[in-house]
Amino acid sequence: MTQTPASPARFDVCAVGNAIVDVLSPCEPAFLDGRGLTPGSMQLVDEAQSADLYAAMAAGVEASGGSAGNTVAGVGSFGGRAAYVGKVAPDQLGEVFSHDIRAVGVHFDTAPLEGGQGTGRCLINVTPDGQRTMCTFLGAANQLSVEDIDAALIGDSAIVYLEGYLFDPAPARAAFEQAARAAHAAGRKVAITLSDTFVVARWRAELLAFIEASADIVLANEAELAALFETEDFDAACDRLAAMVEVAAVTRGASGSVIVRGDERAAVAAFPVDKVIDTTGAGDQYAAGFLLGLARGLDVADAGALGSLAAAEVIAHWGPRPMTPLVDLAKSQGLTLGA
Repeated sequence: MTQTPASPARFDVCAVGNAIVDVLSPCEPAFLDGRGLTPGSMQLVDEAQSADLYAAMAAGVEASGGSAGNTVAGVGSFGGRAAYVGKVAPDQLGEVFSHDIRAVGVHFDTAPLEGGQGTGRCLINVTPDGQRTMCTFLGAANQLSVEDIDAALIGDSAIVYLEGYLFDPAPARAAFEQAARAAHAAGRKVAITLSDTFVVARWRAELLAFIEASADIVLANEAELAALFETEDFDAACDRLAAMVEVAAVTRGASGSVIVRGDERAAVAAFPVDKVIDTTGAGDQYAAGFLLGLARGLDVADAGALGSLAAAEVIAHWGPRPMTPLVDLAKSQGLTLGA
């Protein structure tokens, strides 16, 4: 699907996603029941609903987030070179997001949205078992378009990573297609994450068509994979996905992950965690380690080990981004980061 790159990439990973600010708060299951929220779900809300829920939530932590934004922050924590494409508004949250993502070493210069909705935010309530329930107001993040795709930036990135949450709006889907074309024209790889079962349920046929036509690498969790192929047969679903793309990585929580590349299938164990505090960002950080490993030429098992390490770090504390430099953790575990 791709050509041999003419020159080394400036960036290991360039992510395209929803630029949003995460608000994380602890809650009891009764709080979710009282507001009609399904534990572990992610749903979209409007600006008024977002304001109402925010007012009812307990004190917590606010941090720049968004799934793909968290991933490139993880790439930077590993010492990798990362870029990001996402839409914010010229407001306070937009300034916070822009400052935070640049502060972790990520290249970010997408023009802000003028005259539209405010910067997006995700309200995340976390129960004592570490499970997160998310209500997202997308705002400006939902307004990403083809005009925001810089072909030179895309072409200068070893892997272009597309966030499935952004598959909803038609302009953003067109931006995905534009990014994929630019990546393949430059001989680069295109990765996509399925993001959530609700994304798969809404756009299953369209996602399958995009994956088959434009993706080289797919990341998913076990539930998303089952939803994509409408089967509970894990091995059969892995085989079907592997037949469509070069590399498929499927996470299975405490059971680790399974990575398939052609006839090769690698089972990668999860790193042990003393206590799970908050699972927000686990998949995002797995993607950070895994994609960085692939971009640096590691085999799939070693790349998966980096992903498992990053996921273990982030679920042991509040927040979706690493608190301990992942490059230091990798060295302490004797894991290679590639060239």
